[in-house]
Amino acid sequence: MELITFSLNSLEKMLLLSFISFVLAIAWTPLLTNLLYKYKLGKQAKKENAPVFNSLNKDKMNTPTMGGLLIWVTTAIVTLIFNLSREATWLPLFTLVVTGILGLADDLANVLGKKGIRARYKLFWQFIIAAVGAWWFYVKLEWGAKGIHIPGFGDFSIGFWFIPLFIFVIVATINAVNITDGLDGLAGGLLMLSFFAYALIALVHGQTGIAIFCASITGALLAFLWFNIYPARFIMGDTGSTALGATLGVIAMLTNSVAILPIIGFVFVFETLSVIIQFFWKKFFGHKLFLSSPIHHHLEAYGWPEPKVVMRLWVLGAIFTVVGLIMALFGRG
Repeated sequence: MELITFSLNSLEKMLLLSFISFVLAIAWTPLLTNLLYKYKLGKQAKKENAPVFNSLNKDKMNTPTMGGLLIWVTTAIVTLIFNLSREATWLPLFTLVVTGILGLADDLANVLGKKGIRARYKLFWQFIIAAVGAWWFYVKLEWGAKGIHIPGFGDFSIGFWFIPLFIFVIVATINAVNITDGLDGLAGGLLMLSFFAYALIALVHGQTGIAIFCASITGALLAFLWFNIYPARFIMGDTGSTALGATLGVIAMLTNSVAILPIIGFVFVFETLSVIIQFFWKKFFGHKLFLSSPIHHHLEAYGWPEPKVVMRLWVLGAIFTVVGLIMALFGRG
């Protein structure tokens, strides 16, 4: 009976802080919008030797970017005031803010210098931030003494290998979300599904602080989507995709549900694989397999309207989110 009461109280707080995040994000959107439009902080969408991509993105040129600030700044404020915990939220909050700043620097470099930070430099800083997080996870939170959980099979001790696993998951998830963030509302909707799923996983497993943190992000994402749905008033930018991708990876590690992250984030994996396949197909066969990559641009070039692509990938994301939830909640043991 005490466990049920505790769960209900946790659910109430989770829903309340999700609502507070939504309201706070909506409240300061006019300020952010005015700033983005006043200083013409617009997206530079053109790429060299990519005529299909440039044709598909010509209408997005100069669309204000850095809308991801709405999400991670709001979540940081709500967490600092209502949900700060060394055990539960210090690491994801650190990841959210630091990677958000890294993405913001890239967005500003893109807007002001017409090119973003070079890929190898971004990858270097992603690796450094992930390495710091891995040390925190392994040493400070003492995950070295725990095992990684595989649904349906149980826990397996991997010791020091938690560190390279953590680094790989964070860097891979950052780039998968960044690749997916190419159509109005696409990444935002998929991220909202993913964080909502992890909020439920954390809540059921008694990780209240993490559940509330995920719910806070979900509320802020919902507010962001109100303005990001086609035609978008502003886009997420690297400051959003980098921060939320990294944080999603951290949450998967902290809930010991990293094995089902590729299921819950199936569309992110699908999008990333399409880019990898396109690269190697051109290299070894001398021509493209897809009309454009990632796959959402191929579907656009094939003739699907942008909202149709987004909604069908949302549906696909929702299906795999449910599958992932079933595996996470019923695959313990």
